[in-house]
Amino acid sequence: MAKKTPPGEGGKPVNHPSVMGLKGQVVEQPITETLEVNYMPYAMSVIISRAIPEIDGFKPSHRKLLYTMYSMKLLNGARTKSANIVGQTMKLNPHGDAAIYDTMVRLSRGYGALLHPLIDSKGNFGKVYSRDMAWAAPRYTEARLDQVCTEFFRDIDQDAVDFVPNYDGSLTEPTLLPTTFPNVLVSANQGIAVGMASNLCGFNLGEVCDAAVAYLKNPETDLLTVLKAPDFPTGGILLYDAAVLRQIYQTGRGSFQVRARWRYLKRENLIEIYEIPYTTTVEAIMDKVADLIKTGKIREISDMRDETDLNGLKITIDLKRGADPDKLMARLMRSTPLQDSFACNFNLLIAGMPRVMGVQEILSEWTRWRMDGVCRRTRFVLRNKQEKLHLLLGLKQILLDIDRAIKIIRETAEDAEVVPNLMIGFGIDQIQAEYVADIRLRNINQEYILKRIAETSSLEEEIADLQALLDDPKRIKKIIITELNAVKKKYAQPRRTEILYDYEAEAPSDPEEDVPNYPVHVFLSQEGYCKKITPKSLNMSSDQKYKEGDGPFLQWEGNNRDELLVFTDRCQCYKTRLAAFDDTKASVLGEYLPTKLGMEQGESVRWACITSDYSGHVIFFFENGKAARVELTAYQTQTRRKRLTGAYANKSPLAGALLIQTDQEVALTSSDGRCLIVHTAVLAPKATRSSQGVALMALKSKHRLVAAQPLTETQIVNFPRYRAKSLPAPGALLREEDRDAQQLSLLS
Repeated sequence: MAKKTPPGEGGKPVNHPSVMGLKGQVVEQPITETLEVNYMPYAMSVIISRAIPEIDGFKPSHRKLLYTMYSMKLLNGARTKSANIVGQTMKLNPHGDAAIYDTMVRLSRGYGALLHPLIDSKGNFGKVYSRDMAWAAPRYTEARLDQVCTEFFRDIDQDAVDFVPNYDGSLTEPTLLPTTFPNVLVSANQGIAVGMASNLCGFNLGEVCDAAVAYLKNPETDLLTVLKAPDFPTGGILLYDAAVLRQIYQTGRGSFQVRARWRYLKRENLIEIYEIPYTTTVEAIMDKVADLIKTGKIREISDMRDETDLNGLKITIDLKRGADPDKLMARLMRSTPLQDSFACNFNLLIAGMPRVMGVQEILSEWTRWRMDGVCRRTRFVLRNKQEKLHLLLGLKQILLDIDRAIKIIRETAEDAEVVPNLMIGFGIDQIQAEYVADIRLRNINQEYILKRIAETSSLEEEIADLQALLDDPKRIKKIIITELNAVKKKYAQPRRTEILYDYEAEAPSDPEEDVPNYPVHVFLSQEGYCKKITPKSLNMSSDQKYKEGDGPFLQWEGNNRDELLVFTDRCQCYKTRLAAFDDTKASVLGEYLPTKLGMEQGESVRWACITSDYSGHVIFFFENGKAARVELTAYQTQTRRKRLTGAYANKSPLAGALLIQTDQEVALTSSDGRCLIVHTAVLAPKATRSSQGVALMALKSKHRLVAAQPLTETQIVNFPRYRAKSLPAPGALLREEDRDAQQLSLLS
């Protein structure tokens, strides 16, 4: 609705958004301004302040939580209730207790999402490999910082990083944590921002430290020889592809495959799966295996259960007698999340800007940042020593004539004049004079004087050494290398994810080979019931059973590996394999296709066909007398899609369809009793599935095409009568001798 325009503005309607101003006035605001003023700040806040980690390996929520726990003396102290930690963290992170506790859970040892958990937890914190295992409320669990966090706070009080006020200015918090090792490559991290995302996998701590040391010594080193591959807390087997990993190391993008670890217990005839890919859960695996069993694609399993307990993850699969465990697991790896891919997206915030970086570039940025942190720490120590030396130099001058100093103090009338008189008498500044004036009388002895003079000489040497350190980047790198080696020695653990180098020799076979191939007969009823019967079973009993009011519609002879294409009244094509249907008998109703294929409510089957190689053409006949010829390959997909929309034109209802391998004559029948014989050669194949086709039969008002059937399958005798010299044609009325052969409608 157009808004009312004040006089003098021409009364033109407004076509862009508007907002209410003061006193009910409508103020115009272009959509571009709305995006710039309202949306862009929100998007940048999500990117910078929430979802994307920085060079220390943490998002703001992680950093605020860990620093709060450090401030609560939980690094070396006893555990406290998680609810207490959550409450204290809200002073820095005002996003609610649930979000803070979720962050805390992910960092905990109990949850197991990190190779080196940052929080030593007690109680039920759930499991990363379980979708349904809920963690306990924060009032029931306890936590403290794990010892590895020592490496995050070692330099926190030595000006190694900047501090900023919290959201209300009552406290300060660090902008980054001064990690002594590249935690960004050790702790897995995932985040989704606005218009971008980040997904960092974890690497083994020992290998990361070795890679950082190698890079510090030689920036051109080949990291793939040192940093072998990612490592995950859930273990598994990584399928090593040097080209893929090299691409990830160089660009920060790419994906690799991880598969589960399992063992076969021959005596019990069962399989135990005890490690799964990091990207999946026990429930997702079991749901997928259950679907395969229900659809008949897996027949070797008699039972499957989750036996996960305090000892760790375990999925048990009971096998039927004679089942081959190696072949079964190979099929499950291909068809379930037991083998899954991890998509890398190493997107980090560097100086407030998101950047996708490879491992080498991350190490370069971390090295630069860490060197700056060591320099800041060194300057902090240098300043403290210089201040102390400054005090001792003032004391040294006093100690050279201590009697004179005592005399000045004794002869000073007022306390406030002591410091100025010392400054005048010895030529020292106020800070030095204050220090001297506060020395106790008992400390004016020979031992104290000698120690202070020796300390002065030592401080001068240390200051000179620190100044030389700041001027020598090589020495700074050596310090970082020493710290990295110490971290590796103290915290490194063996790899959990095994690397499989020669997996290409174990390349899985074509899934088709796992599907048994044998001849079958397929029957489809008018109401959509389908059954697959073997020739042997059909020979024993060929009388088909149908529901009351139902009857035969289509039937085929094919093989178990053939595909079934089902076309519905909503112009959709559902695809499945005949192997998905259980072998049955003629005496049963069969499986109801709308339910089997997951059709939409009210959707019904209009036609179907089977194929093994997608050869031939489908001809669609519509009630308006038109027909469209489409190559069957138009319905072939590489991704095994189960449903295709726009399977045929929707301008007129479908009257019938035929799958032909060679051109032939077809008899068309209309609702007014006319018949027309056409040759399929007059129909050219259409490039699109949804083509409306060409007119074949000219129909009178209120009449429609009701049937189409190959001429060879009819008993029509007077062929010339029903042929036409040109199309479209109305056809001829069926004679009595041909009327008995009039085909029934292909569609109910």
